[in-house]
Amino acid sequence: MIDTPEIKQTPAQHTACIHLKVTLAEMMQSFGPAVGELVAALTEQGMPPAGAAFAHHFRITCGDDGVPSGFDFEVGFITDKPAAATGRIYPSQWPAQKVAHTTYHGGYEGLPGAWGEFSAWMESNGLKQAEDLWEHYVAGPQTTPDSSQWRTELYRPLL
Repeated sequence: MIDTPEIKQTPAQHTACIHLKVTLAEMMQSFGPAVGELVAALTEQGMPPAGAAFAHHFRITCGDDGVPSGFDFEVGFITDKPAAATGRIYPSQWPAQKVAHTTYHGGYEGLPGAWGEFSAWMESNGLKQAEDLWEHYVAGPQTTPDSSQWRTELYRPLL
């Protein structure tokens, strides 16, 4: 399900983002259009995204059953230079930080289980995790319809 986790240092990178607060039911209706909005705005600014979209989750709320029910996050792309703010889009940054990192292979419906496996690894290794987390959708429906080929990089900042 996930590759062997590792500890690494991420470099600071410019990003262009849209902030979203949505329920699980709203996620699919909100995420894709936000990605499209970012691609259009960045293309208009002369810097179309060269990589895949990411989500930087500030807070994920769960129901009594432990299933995620609400998301407070920004969706974005890494950029070569600061993007101009326009509409819902604002420049931001993926900070330089020490993180636990792994790659999940499979469809998005398996991400909660991948995060559970990754969190268990971090806990078993005595790692103190920050509240936020990052998902970088390296290969997904934009690259192949075969979800077994999808790859999502998982990053958890460490304290």
